[in-house]
Amino acid sequence: VQLVESGGGLVQPGGSLRLSCAASGFAISRYHMTWYRQSPGKEREWVAGISSAGDFIDYVDSVKGRFTISRDNFKNTLFLQMISLKPEDTAVYSCRAIFGSSDYWGQGTQVTVSS
Repeated sequence: VQLVESGGGLVQPGGSLRLSCAASGFAISRYHMTWYRQSPGKEREWVAGISSAGDFIDYVDSVKGRFTISRDNFKNTLFLQMISLKPEDTAVYSCRAIFGSSDYWGQGTQVTVSS
């Protein structure tokens, strides 16, 4: 069982990135999927979540209108499209899959927003 994030990097303020979270060893179709982030010296913060069918989506207020979470259950992959990035979005972004007592985390991908 594995979740592997990709798509992070260095981007200028106002730029965009698309993160991916590829699952292996299990099917995400039953799982509630979420993105979290953690900046140095700060607690991990929930960013966005999407239900198993994709019919319920929510975001932390600070990213509403800028981030879009989506999923492709056939490709077994979760996405986070980020636009209008700000320096305060700099963090390690991790995905999480939850279904019942099953709870899986990825290792994370670094996003740095800086000029």
